[in-house]
Amino acid sequence: MNGVLTLLKPRLWSFLNGNVARDREPRNIKWLLFGGIGFLFWAGIFTVFYRVLRYFQGVEGFGDILAYKLLSMVLITFFALLMFSSIIAALSKFYLSRDLVLVHALPVSPAQIFLARWIESTIDSAWMVVVYSLPIFLSYGIVYRAGVLFYATTLGALLPFCLIGSALSAIAVVLVARFLPAGRIRTVFVFLSLVLFVILLIAFRMMRPEQLTNPDTFASVLLYFRSLETPGSPWLPSTWIYDSLRGALSGNRAGALFNLALLWSGAAALGYLMTWIAGAAYFPGFSKAQTTAERLLPSRQGRRAASAWLLGFLSGPTRAFAVKEIKTFTRDQTQWPQIFLMIALIVVYLYNFSVLPLDKTPIKTFYLQNLFSFLNMGLAAFVLTALSARFVFPAVSTEGVAFWIVRAAPVSIRSFLWVKFWVYFLPLAILAEFLIVATNLLLRVTDLMMILSTATVLLMVPGIVAMGVGLGAAYPDFQSENPAQAVTSFGGLLFMILCAGFIGFIVILEAGPVYSVFMASLNGRGLALLQWVWLAISFALVILLCVLAVVLPMRLGERRLKALA
Repeated sequence: MNGVLTLLKPRLWSFLNGNVARDREPRNIKWLLFGGIGFLFWAGIFTVFYRVLRYFQGVEGFGDILAYKLLSMVLITFFALLMFSSIIAALSKFYLSRDLVLVHALPVSPAQIFLARWIESTIDSAWMVVVYSLPIFLSYGIVYRAGVLFYATTLGALLPFCLIGSALSAIAVVLVARFLPAGRIRTVFVFLSLVLFVILLIAFRMMRPEQLTNPDTFASVLLYFRSLETPGSPWLPSTWIYDSLRGALSGNRAGALFNLALLWSGAAALGYLMTWIAGAAYFPGFSKAQTTAERLLPSRQGRRAASAWLLGFLSGPTRAFAVKEIKTFTRDQTQWPQIFLMIALIVVYLYNFSVLPLDKTPIKTFYLQNLFSFLNMGLAAFVLTALSARFVFPAVSTEGVAFWIVRAAPVSIRSFLWVKFWVYFLPLAILAEFLIVATNLLLRVTDLMMILSTATVLLMVPGIVAMGVGLGAAYPDFQSENPAQAVTSFGGLLFMILCAGFIGFIVILEAGPVYSVFMASLNGRGLALLQWVWLAISFALVILLCVLAVVLPMRLGERRLKALA
C-alpha cells in the first residue's frame, strides 16, 4: 500500500493547499460562502423530510408503510446517482486524465495505479451523496426517536454502500474499455445514462402524482397502499442498506447487523473481483485509450459553407472566432446528451402547465392564469440561468491551455468576448421566448400579460448571458480537464447568486405596477397619475438594470482577461 499512498499524496496536498497562489479572493470568504449555501441546502432537505415524516405519522394505518417506502425510494435513487457519477469519475481517473502518461512512467505497478485512482474516483463520486443523505437519515432518527443503534448502523452502512457502487462502476468501465476506446465509451455511457434518467423522469411525470390529492381516486390509492409492503430484490445493495436501517429503526438488532454484514462482505467480494479484473484488463484498455476515437458524425463541407454564409457580415478574424466557437460546441460529443436532457426537461416543464387544475381552485381562474404567467417570467429566467451556467459560463474556460492563441490573434479581448456573447445569446433568446409564449398559450392569458412577459424575458436574456460570459472570463479555469466543472467554482457560484438577484429585482420592480394595471383593467377604470409615474419609474429601472447587467460583467471579464497576459 505504500505505492498507493504515495500516489494519493498529490491529491491530498492539493486539497490542503487549495491553489492559494492562483486565487485572488480571500479563502475565508470563499469557504464561508460555499459553507453557508451548502448548509442552507442541508437544512432545507432536513426540514422537508422531517415535515413529511411527521405528516406520515399522522396517517393511521399507512404512515409507517409510507415512511419506509420513501426511505426505500431514496436509497434506490442514491444508488442510481452513485452509479452514474462513479462511471463518469472512473472514466476520467482511469483513462482520460492528462497526468496518466506521467503516472504510468513511475516505478509503480498498474495495480497500484488502479487502486489509487479508484480511491480518488470513489471519493469524488460519493462525497456529495453521503453529505446530502445525512439530513434524511437524521430526520428519520429524530421522528422515530431512534437510539444509538440506528446512527451507528447508518454510519457503518454508508461506506460499504458507496464502495459497492464504485466497484460495480469500475468493473463495467474496465471491461468496456478493454474493447472500446475510452473517449467513445464516455459518450456512450453518458448518453445512455441520461436517456434512462429522462425516461424515468417523463414516466413519473406522466403518472400525474397530483391525482393522489383527488378524492375521486381514493379507492385506487388504497389498493396501491397494499402493494407498498412488497420487499425489494435481495440482490440489490440498496435492499441490504434499507433492511439494515429499517431493522435499526424498529429495534431489530439481529436483522440490522445481518444486513450490515451483507453490505461489508459484498463490498469486500466486489473489491477482490474488481482488482482481479483490473489486473487482466486495465492496462490494455489504457493503451487503447491513447488512440484517437473517430467522430460519430463526420463533418460536412455543406455545413461549413452554410455557417460561413450566415456569418458573412462579420470581419475576417471575428468571423473565424465565431465559426470556431460553433464548431467547438458541435464537435464536443459530451454536449449532445446535455442538449437531449434539456429538451426532455422543457417537455416536462410545458406539460406541468398543461395539467394545472385551475378550474378546481377557489380563486378565480382569470386571476390565477395571469398570476402564474407573471411568476412564470421568473421561472423561465431561472431555467435560462441553469442553461447558461452549463453552457455559457464555461465558454471562456473551454479555450484551455490554448488561450495563448486567442491572445496572439488579431482580435481584441473585447471582440473575443462579444463573439461568445452573440453565439450563445441568439439560441437562448429563442428558447426563452418559446418557453414563455408556449406557457402563456397554455394558460390562455390576456394580451397585456403576453406582451409584458415576452418583453421582460427578452430584456433579461442579454443580462444573464452577459453575466455568464463576463464572469466566466473573470474567473476562468484553463487548467481543468472538464471546463464544465468551472461552474462549481467561486466564480460559478457568484454567477448563480447574481443571476438570482437580478431576476428577483426585476420581478419585484414589475410586481406592483403590473398588479395596478391588471386590477384597473379588471375593474374597468383608468390609472391615477401617481400610478402612471410609478409604472414609468419601475420600467425605467428595469431597463437600466438590464443594461448594467450586460455592460458591467463584460467589462469586468475583459479587464480580468487582459490582466492574465
